[in-house]
Amino acid sequence: MATSITLDTNSTTARPSIRVTSLCRSLSNPLLLLAILLFLPLPYYIYHDYKVFISLGPGGTPATVTGYLRISFLRIFALRDPCSPYPIPEFLRPATGFLNDIPQRSGPRPEVIGIAPHRQTTQKGSSYNFAALSGEISELARRHPNRLITGTSCFEKHGTGIFSVCPANRTCEGEICHTHPSDGSLHMTLHLADAQIVLKRGWGERHPLAKGGWLTRFVPTSFVMVYAPRNEEELIVVMEIIRASAWWVSGQVLERDGLDNFIRDSGGKGYGEDHELSCLENTPCSKPGFGKLVREG
Repeated sequence: MATSITLDTNSTTARPSIRVTSLCRSLSNPLLLLAILLFLPLPYYIYHDYKVFISLGPGGTPATVTGYLRISFLRIFALRDPCSPYPIPEFLRPATGFLNDIPQRSGPRPEVIGIAPHRQTTQKGSSYNFAALSGEISELARRHPNRLITGTSCFEKHGTGIFSVCPANRTCEGEICHTHPSDGSLHMTLHLADAQIVLKRGWGERHPLAKGGWLTRFVPTSFVMVYAPRNEEELIVVMEIIRASAWWVSGQVLERDGLDNFIRDSGGKGYGEDHELSCLENTPCSKPGFGKLVREG
């Protein structure tokens, strides 16, 4: 008796062959193949980028996956060239800053990465130099107890910062500057003209989010990184820049306290000596026309 054999094309034994054929046809599509090759390294890139983010240490953003995603989003809006000059509005008052000039910083700029944290990866300050910097900042606050206080940075939530007791210009709780123990650098807020000088002379660069507009919810427009001082001479310049930041945030000139070796060849004035500002009589925390974008006419 003859037996008929019927091939069930819907059986499970036929499905693998069909799937392999379908896959081969898909891979024959050059666009699809190119997309696969391009996205194949993506998981490794994300993993490596996350490890770099974590390696920068504590900062203003939590060292978590959520923090990493937040910073990855903000990168879309970050400055492409943090050493580009600041645009200075004609109606900014006061029109000039505190610094008349500072020496040119020697050597190339350090490599800097990140947003928050935002850190140097080369030319880091030594532990000795950072201790000297921290000591000078603490001493500056001690000599001006009615104007300055020290505390944990409002921007970073880590590290030491100095604050204006009575700020004339809005920053995070009146913060003037804060230090980064991991690399010895600093962040601070300056008058736009002073920030220009700092960039031009090679002492620092703009924070990646220091663009103004809605990004001021994160950092002020003139928020800059000042590179870690590498020796005593650089420490003196950095302290002068800190005094410029204190002037901009508080509206008051701090006495030089032993930094009078910075005297201009012409005029005999130290940096910012002619920029003392007086308070309004009935509002001691306000300065007339200070730190405001005042339009004329």
